[in-house]
Amino acid sequence: MSLFGNIIWLIFGGFLTGLGYILGGLLLCLTIIGIPFGLQAIKLGTATMTPFGREIVEDENPNGVLNIILNVLWMIFVGWEIALAHLVHAAILAITIIGLPFAKQHVKLIVVALFPFGRRFQRIQS
Repeated sequence: MSLFGNIIWLIFGGFLTGLGYILGGLLLCLTIIGIPFGLQAIKLGTATMTPFGREIVEDENPNGVLNIILNVLWMIFVGWEIALAHLVHAAILAITIIGLPFAKQHVKLIVVALFPFGRRFQRIQS
């Protein structure tokens, strides 16, 4: 199901969305201050490309002082908009039965869209 879900996801918008995150992250990496945020945008872009078969895993110290400060800055400037976009897409997809698995992936991406520092996506071991 993961491979099939990811293929459909990529065809119907996942590729363009992930590419947008990655390009935005690369632009952020042009400035020294933007490098940590750019890396998180790239991480979100790769997670958006293939969300099926992945889960969110917290790093060793996800609630460290630096992670909290960077997460608050991220949430204020861009995180809430990205999370709201994923929430709206999830709500639209949840209307139909066939869209429920895709809505679930959008809901999963909300957490990383709000608080990317200290969290990462990891493949689920089958």
